[in-house]
Order: sequence, then C-alpha cells, then structure tokens
Amino acid sequence: MPEGFYPDVFKELRSLGYELSKGGKGSHEKWSKPRKPRPILVPFNLVSRHTANAILKDAGSTKKF
Repeated sequence: MPEGFYPDVFKELRSLGYELSKGGKGSHEKWSKPRKPRPILVPFNLVSRHTANAILKDAGSTKKF
C-alpha cells in the first residue's frame, strides 16, 4: 500500500474532478480531467511534502501540507 502523502493527494484529486487514467509508467499514475489538456502524474511513493504541494498546485487546489 502506498505511504506518505499519496492517499491525501488521491482524495484531493478525486474531489477536484480528476479521474485515474491508463498509461502511467513505472511507479506513477496518470490523472486527467475533462477539458484540461495536460494530465497530472502522481508517484505511488510520494513522500516529499514539496512534491505533493506542487502536484496539488498544478491541479488547481489551494490545499497545502
């Protein structure tokens, strides 16, 4: 099971309307949102607070860790 900030980022992306897409490589997942041209890549082993905040910022969230 993934540890670190992954579960929190997962919940926040779901609440923002993102959906899990196919095609993530290695230890990453690809998340996409309708009408958003670029997908967001999220690693399973998301242990860095700074990386988690950057992912949420790219997704348009105001949440911070």
